[in-house]
Amino acid sequence: LPSMQTSGSKPCPCPSFKLREVASMYFTMIAVFLVILVVALQGSAPRGSDFPYKVPLDPQGLLELSWNVSYPEQAVYFQLFVRDLRFGLLFGMSDRGEFENADLAVLWSDGHNSYFGDAWSDAKGQLHMDSQQDYQLLGARRTPEGLYLLFRRAFSTCDPKDYLIEDGTVHLIYGILEKPVHSLQAINISAIHRGLQRVQLLKPNITIPELPSNMKTMEITAPNIVIPSQETTYWCYMAELPDNFPKHHIIMYEPVITVGNEALVHHMEVFQCAAEFDSFPHYNGPCDSKTKPDRLNYCRHVLAAWAMGAQAFYYPKEAGLAFGGPGSSRYLRLEIHYHNPLVFKGRHDSSGIRLYFTATLRRYDAGIMELGLVYTPVMAIPPGEDAFILTGYCTDKCTQLALPAAGIRIFASQLHTHLAGRKVVTVLSRDGRERQVVNADGHYSPHFQEIRMLKEVVAVFPGDELITTCTYNTEDRSRATVGGFGILEEMCVNYVHYYPQTQLELCKSAVDPGYLHRYFNLVNRFNDEEVCTCPQVSVPQQFFSVPWNTFNRDVLKSLYSFAPISMHCNKSSAVRFPGEWEKQPLPTITERLQEPVPRCQPTPGPAAPVPLNLGKLRRD
Repeated sequence: LPSMQTSGSKPCPCPSFKLREVASMYFTMIAVFLVILVVALQGSAPRGSDFPYKVPLDPQGLLELSWNVSYPEQAVYFQLFVRDLRFGLLFGMSDRGEFENADLAVLWSDGHNSYFGDAWSDAKGQLHMDSQQDYQLLGARRTPEGLYLLFRRAFSTCDPKDYLIEDGTVHLIYGILEKPVHSLQAINISAIHRGLQRVQLLKPNITIPELPSNMKTMEITAPNIVIPSQETTYWCYMAELPDNFPKHHIIMYEPVITVGNEALVHHMEVFQCAAEFDSFPHYNGPCDSKTKPDRLNYCRHVLAAWAMGAQAFYYPKEAGLAFGGPGSSRYLRLEIHYHNPLVFKGRHDSSGIRLYFTATLRRYDAGIMELGLVYTPVMAIPPGEDAFILTGYCTDKCTQLALPAAGIRIFASQLHTHLAGRKVVTVLSRDGRERQVVNADGHYSPHFQEIRMLKEVVAVFPGDELITTCTYNTEDRSRATVGGFGILEEMCVNYVHYYPQTQLELCKSAVDPGYLHRYFNLVNRFNDEEVCTCPQVSVPQQFFSVPWNTFNRDVLKSLYSFAPISMHCNKSSAVRFPGEWEKQPLPTITERLQEPVPRCQPTPGPAAPVPLNLGKLRRD
């Protein structure tokens, strides 16, 4: 199963049975002691500084998750705050937020006694007590505000039923038990109030740079709008920098969330508009409205991006993102995604992003470079595919020509696809050998996109290659999905943030159009149904007319894996660097990176729930 630890990974070196048995007894004694100790401590809430990362789980704000990451222990410490506890809850992780084949921590009550245990759900959603109790309960504390539940979970375990916690997106699931249950198996997960939240659990452990004393702030926020009473809204608002605003460096930004709307503001971005236009119309309304001026589509240069669960974003001490001054537009577009599944009415909002900037310019301007695939229909995904792979290349020829001799340093990355995207990874290759993963997300979701600081800076030198691979799922589609700008078309992009800024703004590829034309001719030759390859028929129409049998699918996969590419090695002005960029050979990779072997820990305890004394629970 893709969500389970055994999928796609090598067996982990588990301890011997005797060692596991001794470790089990030891951890059980420790866990029971901690539970007795901490449950007895009623009163004050745990310190927020112990759990620096926080996200609301449900739209009503009844459940709030805080956590901390211990890289030395290879473990995550969770604090779950339950504002109005009824008869228990479920919390856990799964591949894409399903409640089937999920890894769960469960608190349940029969009305008199309460229990905590590590469980898993099968393909039908039936719950089972796990034979290994890898969610370690550290304490439960009642306060006047609600219940605090503290527990620990290792990144990787030797349990095939457990989720492997990795870098990238994690789909968290939760459920609230509103009636007493007499056993774990009696919980019907299809009948409970439940939901999904996406987060990046494994935050990078980086040092926050010292901020200058002359730092200023600017808030780009919505002007007290009324959030529409519908589940999903993208709201656009145009803002302006002051007249004659000189060049500054953005050195940090953070979210500004209206109190009470923490569970509704899903993600936000601030875009700078194209400098080629002298002015942009004012606008304040839904981004998909027919009244939105078309010119706003030219506001696409990302200055800041935030998603739920993210903290402040800091630039490295050597660099800042330039805005203002000659050649820079005064106009900015704020875009806010509101997720309002309970369809609240009349909620006012003034959320946005606070920019921290300085007139004392740092040593380097930071730059943003696009890697991956060109936005073109020649890259397509057949319908009915569960894991179709497309790859875009930034070749050694382009980096040799466009990067300085000392190279560049990538410090952050934002991965991007449209609705069919499931995985994205960018790998650095040098001399034909894969050297380093730049950024990877094996549980990528197009509904959770943020600029993520990398755990370590990646140095890229002239002659290096940056290879971006995207995996798509089109099982719910009946015709081909082509590349393009539309939401039902696809993209494969990694926006890398780096310094020092160069002229190279886009380093992407697509299959050579001539070879794709040969593919359509081949389909005509070997299939009864004719595919029109006339010049007047567009590439999307040709793809839509392909009969997607096994042969046509396999030939397309083969085409993308060997055919020459058209390289786009572009300057900021959208003009290619001088050189021959058509019919370029694919990079040759002679040595692949090895999959990391998970480091498993001894089993914490036997397959038995931990009893808790939580007092009388609510029935109404």
